[in-house]
Amino acid sequence: MSTTTRNANCIGSLIQARIGAALSRTTHRLIVALSATASLFLCSAVQADTSVWRVSSGSNVLYLGGTVHLLRPSDYPLPDEYEDAYQDSDELYFETDITAMTTDLSIQAQMLQLLTYQDERTLRTVLSAEAYAALNDYAMGTGLPLMMLEKMKPGLLISTLQVLEFQKLGFTPQGVDAFFNSRAMGDGKNTGALETIEEQIGFIAAMGEGNESEFVLLSIADLENTEEMMAQMISAWRGGNARQLKELFVDDMRDQAPAVYDSLLRQRNLKWMPQIEAMLRDSDREFVLVGAAHLVGEDGLLEMLQARGYDVSQL
Repeated sequence: MSTTTRNANCIGSLIQARIGAALSRTTHRLIVALSATASLFLCSAVQADTSVWRVSSGSNVLYLGGTVHLLRPSDYPLPDEYEDAYQDSDELYFETDITAMTTDLSIQAQMLQLLTYQDERTLRTVLSAEAYAALNDYAMGTGLPLMMLEKMKPGLLISTLQVLEFQKLGFTPQGVDAFFNSRAMGDGKNTGALETIEEQIGFIAAMGEGNESEFVLLSIADLENTEEMMAQMISAWRGGNARQLKELFVDDMRDQAPAVYDSLLRQRNLKWMPQIEAMLRDSDREFVLVGAAHLVGEDGLLEMLQARGYDVSQL
């Protein structure tokens, strides 16, 4: 599989994990034995102890944490720096409203509608004969009848296949962001979102659009490397190994698929920056938890903040 497609899938998985958790009950109505879609992503700016940074402007402070959207029970407890940032924060911000996405039935219905074909199209009519045959073979190998997936758009389809691989490895939807969202609710801390649920759904709905067959073929090939990829990512996340993460998942995509890089990372970071800078102008302390790929590189939040004169240091 090309590194470009692998990277696009991994970045898209930032969103898939949340949407999957919300759609777990809804997709059960369409297919048998599925629970959350998933994947994870993470990054940092320099190699250090873990993926949490302190950003300050004078006496005003916020924390940026790179998230892993799925973890195994054995991955807990989280690195101490996450707990330190949480305890020192008044508010938590996530990419989107996790609570609404996972509990609001109307939103789940909206997601399902947007992520499935509502017209005469099916995977059989959208995909080439080669791609459809490969998909059928893969689905049969998992024990999942392809006829149950026919109306899914490619983004949701690949997410659904990914969850089976992650479940085999023992991963659950209780990742960093879900963990702290639950903590904040229990502790009465305020939470906020950097983008709307509709925006997040749109990223998944658009995945593979216009090149559905290539997207599906390369994604299926990539599923065979799930265990190795996850092992590398978890290790790099816990150790704050930004260099490895950047080389694996950001550099190639930026060079080989600049449009994907621009839409999934750069443009979203630029949109979030005014909100983050506004946080640095108030006296509250915020803990901003985002898929950590958003933190790395010249278009990452960390370098953007440093370039604008803020003090950034890794915990």
